[in-house]
Amino acid sequence: MKIVLLGAPGAGKGTHCKRVAERYGIAHLSSGDILRRERAEGSELGKKAQGYMDAGALVPDELIVEMMSQAVKKASAGYVLDGFPRTVNQGQVLDKSLAAQGDGIDMVINLEVDDRVVVERITGRRSCPKCGAVYHVKNMPPKKDGVCDKDGTGLVQRPDDTEEVVRNRLETYYRQTKPVVDYYKSGRTVHDIDGNGDADVVANVIFRKLDPLARKKK
Repeated sequence: MKIVLLGAPGAGKGTHCKRVAERYGIAHLSSGDILRRERAEGSELGKKAQGYMDAGALVPDELIVEMMSQAVKKASAGYVLDGFPRTVNQGQVLDKSLAAQGDGIDMVINLEVDDRVVVERITGRRSCPKCGAVYHVKNMPPKKDGVCDKDGTGLVQRPDDTEEVVRNRLETYYRQTKPVVDYYKSGRTVHDIDGNGDADVVANVIFRKLDPLARKKK
């Protein structure tokens, strides 16, 4: 199974990609995680990416696609792509790369979440600076207000979780990444799923879309 899971920041992509990967025994390929790993390992691709980042420039699409294409080749049991493709160009280059290998994406899932919900989800996040545990003031609060359950450290809000930053990220999403959904819809079926509700409910809707594909792939 080769799956692309799309959605705005705070739509729950990471959460649902993990669930999908666990349920179907496929790889969870996060572009952010792979980029950080390549940099940490000092690979040739990582060094190239680091050069752009050190200069304050965006990592070129071609470099990101090359990283993801290598990860895809290693995922022989299948994969779900998280945070990629982010631009139409990345989607086009990925399709060409897969087609050259006689391969392609089996299903595209798009999580639709209201901006109001996105802002509430992200601005309500609090994390432990010591152990990295993440909470939410409304959806997943700690036992004691403002304190980590695991080690008693005071929780903090990350600088990029403020409302101003979140709204800027949403603007970037609508300008740069939302067109990827339209790109995929122009050539295949995209399953739009309401991601506003409880994570378990949303996951079950996703599984109902994917279970027939999983049976077909066996």
